Amino acid sequence: MFKTSSLLSSSNMEKLFNRIINLVFAVILFFITLTMIIGVVRLFYRIGELFQVSGITGSYLYIFSDVLTLYILIELSRALVEYFTEHKLRLTPIIDAGIVFILRHIMIELFDHKLENDSIYALSVLLLALAAIRVTTSMSFERERKPEKIT
Repeated sequence: MFKTSSLLSSSNMEKLFNRIINLVFAVILFFITLTMIIGVVRLFYRIGELFQVSGITGSYLYIFSDVLTLYILIELSRALVEYFTEHKLRLTPIIDAGIVFILRHIMIELFDHKLENDSIYALSVLLLALAAIRVTTSMSFERERKPEKIT
C-alpha cells in the first residue's frame, strides 16, 4: 500500500508554510527598517539644507513629505511586528498608514497648487471611506476586548 510521506503531511506543510511566511515578513521588515534609518539620516541632511537655501518654501515641502513618509513606514512596520507577535494582520495600522498617505498626497499637491477640484472630491471620498472603516474596526475591536455584562 502507498503511505503518505511524513514530509507531505498537513502539519508539516503548515509548519513549512508558516516558516516561509515568517521569513518573508522578516525580510520585508528588515528592508522597511533599513529604509527608515536611511530616511532619518537623509531628513537630518535636509534640515542642513534649510540653512543653505535662501527660500524656505521648497525645503519645507520636502521635509514635510519625508516626515509623513517615515510615519507611513512606521505604521506598516508596526503592522508587521504585530503579525509576528499575534500571527494576525490587524487592519487598523494599515488603514492608518493609508489615511496618512492620502493626507500626505493632498497636502503636498495643495502646497504645489497642482490639485484639481475633481481630485479633491475623489480623495475626500476615499478618505471618508477609510475613516469609516477605521472607526468601524476600532469599535468592533473594543467590543471584542470588553466582556459583555450579563444582567
